[in-house]
Amino acid sequence: MSTVMIVDDSKTSRSMLRNILTEHGYEVVAEAENGQEGYEKYCEFNPDFVTLDITMPVMDGIETLVKIKEYDANAKVIMVTAAGQKGKMLDAIKLGASEFVTKPFETNQIINIMESIK
Repeated sequence: MSTVMIVDDSKTSRSMLRNILTEHGYEVVAEAENGQEGYEKYCEFNPDFVTLDITMPVMDGIETLVKIKEYDANAKVIMVTAAGQKGKMLDAIKLGASEFVTKPFETNQIINIMESIK
């Protein structure tokens, strides 16, 4: 079973992602509500995948992505964004993000992405 960490400042988004992932056989090993907490938990839990929101307090998703990739160059990070953040998505891909999804979440989109980067 693949493990996942969800990093998003929205409790609702974390809950929706957790439900989608667990229903499809993934184990959510950690959740964080800001980038700093996400980075610290990544180092602690070393999940197979990370879903990482871009816009968060304390440390945003781009900064967090950079820190996670410095810690683990092979980290599989899926960026999560609201519509209209195309520039930040391109930056994230250049910095090593594996893929990205947009809110609102579509179950098939998330699961297809997870399967494609295993």
